Amino acid sequence: MAAKEQIRDLEKEKIKIPRQYQVLIYNDDFTPMDFVVEVLIQIFNKDPDSAISLMMSIHKGSYAVAGIYPKDIAATKAADAVQWARQEGYPLKVEAVCR
Repeated sequence: MAAKEQIRDLEKEKIKIPRQYQVLIYNDDFTPMDFVVEVLIQIFNKDPDSAISLMMSIHKGSYAVAGIYPKDIAATKAADAVQWARQEGYPLKVEAVCR
């Protein structure tokens, strides 16, 4: 019986995978494409080719997913991108949303 109890205890202790959040970057008519590419490279660690491709997806649509992360990381990356955009005078909208 002790083995069954140990197995039950181990099952209760399983680590839950944190909820994942999408970081969305929205298209606007004022933020330069080059700046969006730099945000994708510097903040979201995209390679230049992927960053350009993703930027074009944002440009052609209304938004695109820059990455999927746990809540705190997604919120930090979104805030960093918005802060950088504001420092440069751009209205770029970036937000973290639950999947």
